[in-house]
Amino acid sequence: MATTIDKNTLTFLAELAEHNTREWFNENKARYDAARKNYLNFLDEMLLEMQHFEPAARGQQGKDLVFRIYRDVRFSKDKRPYKDHFGAYVAEGGRKSILPGYYLHLAGNNKSFVAGGLWYPPAEELKAVRQEIDYNLDEFKALVESEEFKQKFGAVEGEQLKTTPKGYEKHNPAIHYLRFKSWNAIMPLSDETVLGANFLQVVLDAFRSVKPLNDFLTHPIKDVGEED
Repeated sequence: MATTIDKNTLTFLAELAEHNTREWFNENKARYDAARKNYLNFLDEMLLEMQHFEPAARGQQGKDLVFRIYRDVRFSKDKRPYKDHFGAYVAEGGRKSILPGYYLHLAGNNKSFVAGGLWYPPAEELKAVRQEIDYNLDEFKALVESEEFKQKFGAVEGEQLKTTPKGYEKHNPAIHYLRFKSWNAIMPLSDETVLGANFLQVVLDAFRSVKPLNDFLTHPIKDVGEED
């Protein structure tokens, strides 16, 4: 039987969002430990299943891919000490990889989502991805404008330049996609879906659907690495 997300896990995260203090967290540390363990168990089973279609999942463990619950508040106006969600990133090279990957965000109050794609690549890699999209616009549009993609994720999301990227004309047919700094596919998840018996399958289906986009975005980035 597939690992499921416990209702107590979402309840804890919803209450953490409401009571984001060290005092409350310390009083509820046992609940946090149980929720985190539930999430890690889910990730471990997810990774085993992902290996059937995504080589980057091989040899990885949930505990190595999950982000810390503690927020870095040193340079932030938001001084809340904890994140109000669990998040894990699956990519070749682990959670700090600059390569495209898969993200599972678990939160209370219907704020969970699965995502894939590329998150703010460094300058050289960003330049290479834009060039890849420019050269292969039809292939890229076939991926992100397909009915399957739109049904699951809507449109590609991510921060965009307000101006035209250096080296491109504003009339370039690809200009809409070239303005992106990140190319993300995001599928919101209701609490009902997260707590359902088939949630693992929902996540895996979403990741399978985003894999072609990840593969497209990975090629130019790896080419940059080979040139160095």
